[in-house]
Amino acid sequence: MSDRLAVLPQYLIPKQALTRLAGMLAGARAGSLTTAVIRWFVERYGVNMAEAANPDIASYPSFNEFFTRPLRPGARPLAGADFLCPVDGAISQFGQIKLDQIFQAKGHSYSTRALVGGDRDLAIQFQDGEFATLYLSPRDYHRIHMPCDGRLTRMIYVPGDLFSVNPTTARGVPGLFARNERVVCVFENPEIGPFVLVLVGATIVGSMATTWHGVVNPPRPGRIQEWDYHTESVLLKKGDEMGRFLLGSTVVLLFPKKRLSFTPDWAPAGAIRMGEAMGRRV
Repeated sequence: MSDRLAVLPQYLIPKQALTRLAGMLAGARAGSLTTAVIRWFVERYGVNMAEAANPDIASYPSFNEFFTRPLRPGARPLAGADFLCPVDGAISQFGQIKLDQIFQAKGHSYSTRALVGGDRDLAIQFQDGEFATLYLSPRDYHRIHMPCDGRLTRMIYVPGDLFSVNPTTARGVPGLFARNERVVCVFENPEIGPFVLVLVGATIVGSMATTWHGVVNPPRPGRIQEWDYHTESVLLKKGDEMGRFLLGSTVVLLFPKKRLSFTPDWAPAGAIRMGEAMGRRV
């Protein structure tokens, strides 16, 4: 079956309604039923609870609290690299941005301007720069950490579709990551300049949250919203938590030209863990 045919049902199902329902169920505190669902999920996806700060499945009052569980101290040691991998998951794609085009999959690319919500002045700063698209599967740790030091300057909520972001969908839906709902987080670093982390929503991703704002969505107002942090002091260190998914998705990173050289052992579909070396400064 072709990838385009495989994703056809996603065009037909009520993704917004399904996502709202999933968010409600994931936040429900249903006692033994919640515990049974978590236990099934752990067994179905092979979740390693030994890494969790709290490995007791029965102690989580809701699925969301289980899904966004913190790790025990030392579970993800930070490498001594200039840039760290910000998440657990798999590498979807990475490499150079060709002018303003980000490679998604064979036959598909999308523009940096579309990804950041249409802001030309922001997008042009990443022309011929570097990108990485990192996929978080259901079994993964779902907190997102900083790849390097950064001062937050802006956050932009961009409404959109809620297609799945798994590899089959990435191959079958043109411009997937620039058409799904997303939260664009813009940072400044004194040595590399601006960089961006984009949290991309997906089917049944109940919400996305950041450490400085809390839950960004819901609500879903259906229009672009922006928060300006230039006059505030939101400073995050390399390895600090910056956000989380309530049900998993994808992170897209953007860096300016000639600032980052990816580590040689990175490859598409390769497994990654938060805190590993992602690259060095050029």
